[in-house]
Amino acid sequence: MESIKFTASIEVNCNPEVAFDYTQDYKQRLSWDTFLKKADLIEGATKAEKGAKAYCVATNGLGMVTEYVTFNRPKATAIKMTKGPFMFKSFLGSWTFRELKPNSTEVIFLYSFKLRFPFNLLKGSIKKILESNVKQRLIDLKTNIELKARPANKM
Repeated sequence: MESIKFTASIEVNCNPEVAFDYTQDYKQRLSWDTFLKKADLIEGATKAEKGAKAYCVATNGLGMVTEYVTFNRPKATAIKMTKGPFMFKSFLGSWTFRELKPNSTEVIFLYSFKLRFPFNLLKGSIKKILESNVKQRLIDLKTNIELKARPANKM
């Protein structure tokens, strides 16, 4: 069975370090990531780094334990599922941060996964739902980073 893959990206008005740090800070994760209702580092991890594990629960109630397999600040980070919903045979995700010009970063999200039977019969629908969720997460990320960076209006 082949992997199902897709990417989505957005330009964010900040440098790669700001985008990287913001996305990997679990204390702030739920303030911008509207796909999740729970996001915690587990098994003694105190920060995101290679080997750290996290437990995240989507708003639909599906939870997943992931492990960081790459952590290359401020360029890229990647996770793999170690325990998750039965529908996924495997699941990988990555963030890439590419400076386009000063104070402008392209944030690229990639998902690669395999589905178990009978969920593989719905792969088109599942991919479409996940793509929609990722696009919204990127919009929410951009909005939150750019709002934080905007100076307060003085009256």
